[in-house]
Amino acid sequence: MSQSLLFDLQPQKRVWKVSEITERIGVLLEDSFPDVWIEGEVSNFRPSQAGHLYFTLKDSRAQIRCVCFRDQARILKFRPEDGLHVTVRGALGVYEVRGEYQVYVSHIEPVGAGALQVAFEQLKKKLQEEGLFEAARKKQLPVLPRCIGVVTSPTGAAIRDILRVLKRRFANVHVQLYPAKVQGEGAAAEIVTALRHFNRVRFAEVIILARGGGSLEDLWAFNEEAVARAIAASEVPVITGVGHETDFTIADFVADLRAPTPSAAAEIVVQSRQEFERHIAACFRDLVKEMRYFLSERRHHVRDLQTHRGFRQLDLLVRRRHQQLDEFSNALGVVLRLRLATARQRATRAAAQIASFDLRTRAAALRRRIDQRSEALRAAMDRALVARRHRYEKLKLQLEERSPLQLLERGYSISYDPSGKVLRSADQVAPGDDISVRLAKGRLDATVRRKHKP
Repeated sequence: MSQSLLFDLQPQKRVWKVSEITERIGVLLEDSFPDVWIEGEVSNFRPSQAGHLYFTLKDSRAQIRCVCFRDQARILKFRPEDGLHVTVRGALGVYEVRGEYQVYVSHIEPVGAGALQVAFEQLKKKLQEEGLFEAARKKQLPVLPRCIGVVTSPTGAAIRDILRVLKRRFANVHVQLYPAKVQGEGAAAEIVTALRHFNRVRFAEVIILARGGGSLEDLWAFNEEAVARAIAASEVPVITGVGHETDFTIADFVADLRAPTPSAAAEIVVQSRQEFERHIAACFRDLVKEMRYFLSERRHHVRDLQTHRGFRQLDLLVRRRHQQLDEFSNALGVVLRLRLATARQRATRAAAQIASFDLRTRAAALRRRIDQRSEALRAAMDRALVARRHRYEKLKLQLEERSPLQLLERGYSISYDPSGKVLRSADQVAPGDDISVRLAKGRLDATVRRKHKP
């Protein structure tokens, strides 16, 4: 077998970039686990300023990072805390910046009734600190309401008890029923919609929010924060008659008045009249059914879109950008705080220096020093000029005394050969050579006729 064939049989080497292999892992996780339920204990819970929730889900042998973005966190029934045992629903993905896989949480449920009780106490404490339970904000009930709004299930026992009591006490009272689910998924949203409807149309003068008894899970719609805030925001007085006499919900604490049962709520509303005339406003049952059917179809369509890979890719990209934005915001906050602290220190030092430094005194001292040195410099320059002038006169006199031109004034002359050299001996020229003679005043040109030896 040839050597080239041996090289062909060897596996080909491929070098992956970190971003490429991370992206590939992310695609595998997203395709393999688009919708999973995971149970574990919450630890390292950390909410961000933007409203996103970061935490770790762990059991006795492993842990996994989780992030619940603001849109999903707003609809949670309770706020996760370290040590709570929960079940989360979401999609697995990779946060490429750190190369970590994590769960993008869309829903969180507490495990067991104990966790529901924790959620109840959390919300109760939160709303109490905000002042929603204060007696000062409770509204007075109308003495003779012309119309009573009722928010409950149209098929439950609560509405039958309320209507029976109202008919017995005053048959001509106007009652407007807004059908709403009072248990299960979507019940809280329908209750909030009903309360807002009565506040918008302003037909009813008082609202009864009621349902029969049940377990903590059955009554959980009345422990939702959205329902509590809708009751607090209602300008129409709200009476709650939820469950039995021993049942307490968050809605009872926020409402303007709590009745132990739905029947008792009806009795309280019309307690100032012997009888009310029963009149029920137009029923929206068919419209509600149509709307529920339409919303159900739209909800299924949205879920189909959510399971599409292209939609998940875009959704995950947005979530990752949210997470990066949180990190950049935290880093920027640290840098700005450090710069602000440095600037404050420099300003404090500068203020101290300015306070201890008198500019007018310093300027006067410098002016005096400048004047003194100017006078000294002027005197030194005068002395130097006088000394230089005396020296110049002395040197000029010496130069004049030693100048060869002085000899010429006494009758002497200087002779030059044709090349301009000074003649010091008759041997330097011959008869017939042209010479020049320099006198004190003027110059003579002459020709040597003969030479005389000394």
